[in-house]
Amino acid sequence: MPLPTPNATLDVDALLKELTLDEKVELLAGRGASKTTGLPHRGIPSLLTSDGPHGIRGARSFGRVPSCMLPAATSMGATFNVDLIRQAGNLLGEEARFRRIHVLLAPTVCLQRSPLLGRGFEAFGEDPLLSGMLAAAYINGVQGQGVAVCIKHFAAHDQSANSIEDNVCVTERTLREVHLLPFQLAMRHSDPWTLMASYNKINGVHSSESPFLLKTILRDEWGFNGLVMSDWFGTYSTSESVNAGMGLEMPGPALWRGKLFHTLSTAARSHIKLSTTQ
Repeated sequence: MPLPTPNATLDVDALLKELTLDEKVELLAGRGASKTTGLPHRGIPSLLTSDGPHGIRGARSFGRVPSCMLPAATSMGATFNVDLIRQAGNLLGEEARFRRIHVLLAPTVCLQRSPLLGRGFEAFGEDPLLSGMLAAAYINGVQGQGVAVCIKHFAAHDQSANSIEDNVCVTERTLREVHLLPFQLAMRHSDPWTLMASYNKINGVHSSESPFLLKTILRDEWGFNGLVMSDWFGTYSTSESVNAGMGLEMPGPALWRGKLFHTLSTAARSHIKLSTTQ
């Protein structure tokens, strides 16, 4: 069954000029556990996301047709087979369409720096080159079916315990040559439509509030023009996250974006910029 699709003739620039401040802020946060906010009267649909680096969750999953379960990403990585991973992505894209999923929250390209990483099975391995190239193949396979991916978790999210307070202290050289390289390679060889900021801090700044990560590197250097979303409950501020380039708070109802409307209506509004690139 085909997915519901946005109006292909929608004039985005004209629509942005028509949206009220309340509507713009509403679009910056999800609605419910796994959906984005839609504005049907404006022709903007709500999109459904699903976890599933190696299997789709979502409509038609519980009590109905079981999902196809692929090997864990670590097992996929052990194949070193780019074409095979593209085919796996293609299969996941087909199943996402069947289950009416618009955005697959995968692939995970953070590196397995420790065997204690609780979600290490979601990653392709410890090598940046391998992770980046397999991620690109995975992305091309999924998005070839018209389903968006959300590459994650950006960046340096290599352990799961208390990750919201985790502060990764790293030199810029190590950050670029190790932690960012798989993302850079994935974007060079594919075109992920969305990206998820990680929970952790890097050198004292949360990834979701880092202009260096989300603007200087991601937008300016790499030319990424897709959506940046938070991990679930991974938004910690109003103006800091918006100005850094984090465009979507998940899940809904919004914890911080509701406060954003109030902030924009006060003298502090001059410090916040709502951008079409977010």
